[in-house]
Amino acid sequence: MREKFARFMMGRYGNDRLNQSLMILALVLLVLSWFTTDAFYMVALLIMIYAYYRMFSRDIYKRTAENQKYLQWEYKMKGKLNKKKKELSQLKTHHIYKCPNCKQKIRVPRGRGKIAISCRKCGTEFIKKS
Repeated sequence: MREKFARFMMGRYGNDRLNQSLMILALVLLVLSWFTTDAFYMVALLIMIYAYYRMFSRDIYKRTAENQKYLQWEYKMKGKLNKKKKELSQLKTHHIYKCPNCKQKIRVPRGRGKIAISCRKCGTEFIKKS
């Protein structure tokens, strides 16, 4: 049976990161459909059909392009999430202000009283409490 399946999958795209994410999303929607309306069930079913279509597709070039686009999007989102985590961890020891002129973020240590902050990007000076 394993050989038959391997022969069937020859020349087909197979599984990738986008398919894995689609299947996880479908599973989450299926669990949600137990507690809510059938709309989640239908969406989950459509997502699974699309994932299997991608998996059994013979157009490897298009599926690879779709996966690369998804991976770029995922990389951007992980970068933004890591940036927010870093900002939140620094809030205990620093204030983060935005320059009123150019909107550049400026990090200032806490507990210094009122200080004059000068923007390194545009040179604007403004007074804030640290």
